[in-house]
Amino acid sequence: MYQYKRSSELFTEANKYIPGGVNSPVRAYKSVGGTPVFIEKAKGSILTDVDGNEYIDYISSWGPMILGHAYPKVIDAIKAKVEDSTSFGAPTELEIKIAKLIVSMVPNIDKVRMVNSGTEACMSAIRVARGYTGRNKFIKFEGCYHGHADSFLIKAGSGASTFGMPNSPGVTPGTANDTLTAKYNDIEDVKQVVANNKGEVAAIIVEAIAGNMGCVLPKKGFLEDLRELCDKEGILLIFDEVMSGFRLAKGGAQEYFGVKADLLTFGKVIGGGMPVGAYAGRKEIMDVVSPVGPVYQAGTLSGNPIAMIAGYTLLKELNNNPQVYTELAAKTKYLHEGLEPVFKESGFDYRINRCGSMISIFFTDVDVVDFETSSTANNEKFPKFFHEMLKRGIYLPPSSFESYFLSNSLTYELLDKTIQAAKDSLEAMK
Repeated sequence: MYQYKRSSELFTEANKYIPGGVNSPVRAYKSVGGTPVFIEKAKGSILTDVDGNEYIDYISSWGPMILGHAYPKVIDAIKAKVEDSTSFGAPTELEIKIAKLIVSMVPNIDKVRMVNSGTEACMSAIRVARGYTGRNKFIKFEGCYHGHADSFLIKAGSGASTFGMPNSPGVTPGTANDTLTAKYNDIEDVKQVVANNKGEVAAIIVEAIAGNMGCVLPKKGFLEDLRELCDKEGILLIFDEVMSGFRLAKGGAQEYFGVKADLLTFGKVIGGGMPVGAYAGRKEIMDVVSPVGPVYQAGTLSGNPIAMIAGYTLLKELNNNPQVYTELAAKTKYLHEGLEPVFKESGFDYRINRCGSMISIFFTDVDVVDFETSSTANNEKFPKFFHEMLKRGIYLPPSSFESYFLSNSLTYELLDKTIQAAKDSLEAMK
């Protein structure tokens, strides 16, 4: 039986000094209840908390640990590099090497600008799109998350084609006026929003595969239709690949789905889990960025050498070993096919969505294709399932709105343990 004495003590102490006791809201277990587990270390696919409990990890630090935690080559590279200092605030050759590697792996890009987070990457990509097109508005989709910059914290208004409204205090109505919202997987809704703002939309930003309303796949033709609409209307198409980049395939969602975007945003994976992000695109678009062009964006820690060596080492491993993607997809399929009969026999309503090495379980009786249908699974069953799995040593995302991320360090033995834990958890929930 797992004990959480130290985690409970730390959470009590953390609440005295940190808002909510955590540095990112989902870690607070607000949607599942209980006290968050404080992690001490990880290796491969096993997390160990401060009380000594071990868990099979299905978060992978929200995506970047594709090869597992503390991957030896990455750790060795960091140890060697840190001897040279942790930051310079000046150019390094390593920045060129990782940029060249990214350009060689990802279709349809010529240049990359390093930043410090996925939020910063998405914020910068929107600024570039506005500077390049001379337009102010952009379209985002309900349920897609692009970081916590003001312009992204906008919910839909009273109608599909209305201006958005702030959904966080501190975001001004003026900021919201330039953010338009549309329904994911509904191209007709997008066309209506564009038509109602003819000639004013600079960009459409989309998670090519959504990971922030659970794992939600684009319907057949949806991304292709977005590409066609953007071409017709002079709008830049931005793929937010903070989650899907280098995870679905070497070339990310563009390669996986065969659809080209004008700008891409990346996150933690290009730093091997270190705090890092990037945005990338074709030369003519990226050359509007300072110091070449007039669109300003800067960062003292951008291209940090420790993050760069970690990311370069990880990406090189993925580039040199493309079978990783086949292996990951096979393991995720095995997990999916193992869970299906378990959930079917349980009698609970459920849906399982899967794409590559991303997967989600939804406690609902409707197909999950957008935020509205995903929200039907945000019910009392998921918190119970989460905690039943946790006490059986399975660490799932503590929210029904988050995708699971598998790492290639997962063995079939660990997958079998997970399937058995799900069976036992569902039985305990009855």
